[in-house]
Amino acid sequence: MAKVVAVKFKKGCKPYYFSAGKITPEKGQGVVVETAKGLEYAVVVDPERDVDDGAIVSPLKPIIRIATEKDEAQVRRNEERRGEAMRICKEKIEKHDLQMKLVDCEFSFDGNKVTFSFSAEGRVDFRELVKDLASVFHVRIELRQIGARDETRLLGGIAPCGRACCCAGSMSDFRRVSIKMAKNQGLSLNPGKVSGLCGRLMCCLSYENDYYAEAYKQMPKIGGTVGTPEGKGTVCSTNMLSMTVRVRIEKDGATVYRDFPISDLKFKKNAESDKDDGED
Repeated sequence: MAKVVAVKFKKGCKPYYFSAGKITPEKGQGVVVETAKGLEYAVVVDPERDVDDGAIVSPLKPIIRIATEKDEAQVRRNEERRGEAMRICKEKIEKHDLQMKLVDCEFSFDGNKVTFSFSAEGRVDFRELVKDLASVFHVRIELRQIGARDETRLLGGIAPCGRACCCAGSMSDFRRVSIKMAKNQGLSLNPGKVSGLCGRLMCCLSYENDYYAEAYKQMPKIGGTVGTPEGKGTVCSTNMLSMTVRVRIEKDGATVYRDFPISDLKFKKNAESDKDDGED
């Protein structure tokens, strides 16, 4: 185990680990750190964290200094420049008639580079756009094409559950999700019911998948025949939280519905034979 300082960069939920050296930062304090891109500003989320050696990329880069008033002012200036940079870039995109949607822009800490993130259906030839932007800003210009999930992560929004999108508010990394996870949980396979704002499968499908995958294997198939203490019947629905099954039984010329715990039923368990569907 190694003792490290966990920091987060702007618009990101993933913590990154740095060596504090002789610096003793506090939680919530701004710091300047050395990265592969140069010096960057970050905020401390945990001033002292024990992390497995395998989770650290060696050599661990250091925290250069606690952010000074000058550093904080630089960060504010970069943020103030963002709105105007977005406006100019949108105008240039329209001028060059490019089929791309500008999503975000971000200035490097030293202000010598600006990165524009955009989404598009296919490849975009933006070479002339880069030249045009460079003549306006007189700094290095980087255009980065992102996918639907990254676009939603940057823009944020309210998910179908009524909470902020997981990718924008609480997830450090995208998790792999598949349609089989929705099947395991007995959810409607209607795309409108299992898709997030990005149009892809909701990230939260993966949260309880391990439990539902095991529970699914213990359950009979909907429409299948099971043996019950009251005779044979047909499975109408299953509840994988209470591990009960609703069964339709034809009894004495009448149709009755009964809920049984799976321990009271006799049936062939679901085989884990369904091929895993890929990410939507």
